[in-house]
Amino acid sequence: MTRPFDPRELPDDEPAPGMDTSSIHPTNDLTETSMSDPRPPTFDDVQARYSSLAAAIDQQIRRRIVGQDEVVGELLISLAAGGHVLLEGVPGLGKTELLKALADAIRASFSRIQFTPDLMPADVVGTQVISSVAEGVRSFEFREGPVFANLVLADEINRATPKTQSALLEAMQERQVTVAGETRALPAPFMVLATQNPIELEGTYPLPEAQLDRFMSKIVVDAPSAGLLAEILARTTGGGSDAVEPVCTPEHLVWMHTVTRQVNIARPMLDYAAALVTATHPGSPDAPEPIRRYVRAGASPRGGQAIVLAAKVRALLAGRPFVSGADIVAAVRPSLRHRVLLGYEATADGVDADQLLEVVIERTVEPGQGRRGIA
Repeated sequence: MTRPFDPRELPDDEPAPGMDTSSIHPTNDLTETSMSDPRPPTFDDVQARYSSLAAAIDQQIRRRIVGQDEVVGELLISLAAGGHVLLEGVPGLGKTELLKALADAIRASFSRIQFTPDLMPADVVGTQVISSVAEGVRSFEFREGPVFANLVLADEINRATPKTQSALLEAMQERQVTVAGETRALPAPFMVLATQNPIELEGTYPLPEAQLDRFMSKIVVDAPSAGLLAEILARTTGGGSDAVEPVCTPEHLVWMHTVTRQVNIARPMLDYAAALVTATHPGSPDAPEPIRRYVRAGASPRGGQAIVLAAKVRALLAGRPFVSGADIVAAVRPSLRHRVLLGYEATADGVDADQLLEVVIERTVEPGQGRRGIA
């Protein structure tokens, strides 16, 4: 049994009585509501299907990944929002295995690119080759590179040269590539899942800020606890099966992206997200003292977009048709930690981006609330 929208469940400043579901009528395999049913889907219909898709993908990933609840959760949020993901962690923590498990859970085209110093841009986006179309007749033919896939795993992305890294810039932002003067669209949905090692410096090329900014979220993978490590050893040294079955299609993901953008967000919540982003700028009058001291450059508007989209996904998964302040706060660290450029003094004093973002959250007041403590 579904419930109607209740305005009493919404904040006083919410401008509309609920998300507009009139334009959301997915195909039969996406919802239990038949296309022949003239009744438009309610929020409960949409939210239940949305959550069930996320839960099904999560369940499949758990067949292969032990623990890492926060990492998997943030990965699914970026997936539902249609953003790119950068996973950072020392070797051996299962970053690549996690992304492969995600790809196996989705019935979509998947390619893996192992980034190395000798990798060339043509190895990523494709190139023109000469082919014979008839006897004595030759022509140029475009051969697609591995970037022409729904899910692209860019493994150890910081091992490639800046020239090769830049080949992904257009693809990540505009979902297209230009080769030999011709622009070609990438399949929809398109998502880059990248990994990098933060401690190994020899033979690596740090990603430029312009490319980091194109990742919706940066997820830090920490070492497992002793108990989780024991479970990992039991699974990986035995004969048990860890097969992951596909439970989602590209059409499901496109539908989730559409639903995510339909979630209501009141203007005060947009102002709150904007205030959090501008507070990371050392030149802003609202910047806390540690930001002015340790930060060289703050987050871009893309950081604000990432916060809002991630907050909308969190609201939907929580069963709400509107974004709350808690949704905004929870999205700050994954969305901004790679967009805050630290100075040399931060490195010398052992200060990282997450610590500075905690200060920003603490000092930025949510509309209608008092000063917020560190989340």
